[in-house]
Amino acid sequence: MARKSSRAGGRAARVAKRVAEEPEVNPAPPGQIGGQYKPLTEEGIRKIYDNALKFLEELGMGDAPDFLVDACVKKGARVNSLGRLCFSRSMIEDIISGAAKKITLNGRDETRSIEVGGNKVHFGTGGAAVQTLDIDTGLYRPSTLQDLYNFTRLQDKLNNISWFARCCVATDLPNNYDLDVNTAFALAKGTTKPVATSFFIHEHVEPVVKMFDMISGGEGKFSRRPWCFVHISPIISPFKYGQDAVEVCQQCIRHNLPVNCITAAQSGATAPAPPAGFLVTSVAETLASLAMVNCFKPGYPMVFSNWPFVVDLRTGAFCGGGGETAIMNAASAQITNWLGLPSGVASSMSDAKAVDAQMGVEKGITALSAGLAGANMVFESSGMMASILGCSFEAFILDNEMHSHIYRSIRGIEVNDDTISYDAITDAVLGTGHFLGDGVTMAAMQRDYFYPSIADRDPPISWAERGAPDIWHIAKEKVRDILDNYYPVYIPSSVEEEIKRHYSIFI
Repeated sequence: MARKSSRAGGRAARVAKRVAEEPEVNPAPPGQIGGQYKPLTEEGIRKIYDNALKFLEELGMGDAPDFLVDACVKKGARVNSLGRLCFSRSMIEDIISGAAKKITLNGRDETRSIEVGGNKVHFGTGGAAVQTLDIDTGLYRPSTLQDLYNFTRLQDKLNNISWFARCCVATDLPNNYDLDVNTAFALAKGTTKPVATSFFIHEHVEPVVKMFDMISGGEGKFSRRPWCFVHISPIISPFKYGQDAVEVCQQCIRHNLPVNCITAAQSGATAPAPPAGFLVTSVAETLASLAMVNCFKPGYPMVFSNWPFVVDLRTGAFCGGGGETAIMNAASAQITNWLGLPSGVASSMSDAKAVDAQMGVEKGITALSAGLAGANMVFESSGMMASILGCSFEAFILDNEMHSHIYRSIRGIEVNDDTISYDAITDAVLGTGHFLGDGVTMAAMQRDYFYPSIADRDPPISWAERGAPDIWHIAKEKVRDILDNYYPVYIPSSVEEEIKRHYSIFI
């Protein structure tokens, strides 16, 4: 009995020490290798791909601006009798062969840069939420520039968000130029992770690049090592180019801004309702973006973002959560990885308005499916609520923890002589009768297990003694702690003053 008491007392002390400390090792950091989930067969992928190429060759793309037609025709495209820009199978396959297969997205802090490609999985942000879930009232209100800056510095503390793209639109700015400039400034002020922005028109690109030069330390320095990439939607589904977005893309290439070309068709609205037909359309249209980029500059870094957006066919409303969103985005990632291109999808966009069970279910199943499918970049995966009309500070906190669980699921189980634990099993069976405090248990504790800091694992009595808080309350307190105390200084005051002499900055 004395031996048992000694072991129990020692274990209790060790448990108390470990609970009080931060884990020494992250058992599943960003960049885990996905690809385990394959909703499409090889035959299914080939049929979707073949039909996508057939549409590009026979139907082609409408409304291509003249300068794009000229660039593409010089590379082998043709204009059919309907005036539509068509790409042959051989041309598209040559473009795929020469396209960028891996992209480095730089952080201003080099340790925060990420490599995109293969089957590496990273979760990040995206979106254009016009409303923000107010942490005081629990209701939605118009998003502001201050919200965007607050989201930026909040996520700077969250390690599972690998890049930060604008998640909300500052509705309180006077015009589109000031919106583009202030959005870019807020991103640079609040984080040194890779960031992404967007532009209304191509004339806004150069002024923002000049501002980024000031932040990078001199003229031309940003373009030599760009730490911002750009969201562009050059396709208007079905099968048309949008001139403004094509012009933005061309200007970004001139300044060496990597591009994330997004096709965001909607099932049953701007693309077929059957998932297979949707994927044919989406793949074809995103290949048209790839053709555009590579006709402007072969091998230019582009994320192939074929984002399936689902419509509730009863009402026509957009649906961010649900099984269809999960499987279609996973299939998109599978196809893009099969092509060997850097893949982007959009998942974890709950339709829920509150931080509740609906939110958790919808975010969990869609984000996990995309991760297991091997999507390189899972956009919209942090903070997005209300069918992407809204963004939530509390959801950022909860999504960051959810991503740890997903990375751990993606990592899988390592089977080797050490993890088989033959000697430990023998010793326990013939000796102590348990594995508490055993060497293999201690080794596995941090290597194989993730321990949440937000999710509640206490017994009911302890939870009741703490006032029976729900997870919304816990996340809210975490948000308040960060926003009240964390103001990173990533732009020197002298540089910020110089920027404000040249631009109207409203932060």
